Amino acid sequence: MSGIDKVGVVGGGLMGSGIVEVAARAGVDVVNVEVSADAAEAAETKVRGSLDRAVSRGKLDADEAAAILERIRFVDDLEALADRDLVVEAATEDETTKLALFTRIGGLLTSDDAILASNTSSIPIVKLGAVSGRAEHVMGVHFFNPAPIMQLVELIPSLTTGQATLERMRGWVTDTLGKQPIDATDRAGFVVNSLLVPYLLSAIRMYEAGYASAADIDRGMVLGCGHPMGPLALSDLIGLDTVRAIGVSMYEEFKEPLYSPPPLLDRMVEAGLLGKKSGHGFYPYQEN
Repeated sequence: MSGIDKVGVVGGGLMGSGIVEVAARAGVDVVNVEVSADAAEAAETKVRGSLDRAVSRGKLDADEAAAILERIRFVDDLEALADRDLVVEAATEDETTKLALFTRIGGLLTSDDAILASNTSSIPIVKLGAVSGRAEHVMGVHFFNPAPIMQLVELIPSLTTGQATLERMRGWVTDTLGKQPIDATDRAGFVVNSLLVPYLLSAIRMYEAGYASAADIDRGMVLGCGHPMGPLALSDLIGLDTVRAIGVSMYEEFKEPLYSPPPLLDRMVEAGLLGKKSGHGFYPYQEN
């Protein structure tokens, strides 16, 4: 058994709220911490909306959805994480922000065995462990969007992660959450993004160079390769700022030109055209 019954999630955005929902659905007591009361309320609205959609589609009944919500607290105070068995950091993909969080949370956790994990896509886990004061209990646990649906979770121990920490996380992901883990080494991009991000960046370069329209690039990969979604639509779903941040981190580590974000992506992020979450990226979006 993993011994993980009380979980904290830092960040209530697309990934954070999804991880909150996944853990609460599995019967775990969850605290979700955001930067402000308004942000915490927005995170609660995301989770409620997701559960409401599940009820409307017959995936959950109303009583189950209510019970899931009863297991979650949405707060704006990191101190609420002190008693957690596991804290998953799902804040913005920014190294400075994550280092500050790991420094603070590492000093808050009261249990010597509590695990502090990051949902980062690309930031070195060993750096996060080093500032936490509890490196043996720090590792990466990378969920995929949308977390309630996607079965894969990447487990990323660093050079300083203890074997017991890795095995506890493997047990929690497999036995409690019912998801499928794979192991990855602590290298920027891990397994999936090391393959995926160069593909997404290549599609953006193709569009930037005028090879084809966004719609035709995406249709080509959907109809020609059997992908469920084209690369530009997928970039919009992930968030263009996140795609760029992963590319920058991978380029800094490996210095491979294929990881370097193209100028168009830089400009779109600077303009606030971040994809679905901002209402416009390579395609326009409207909230339902």
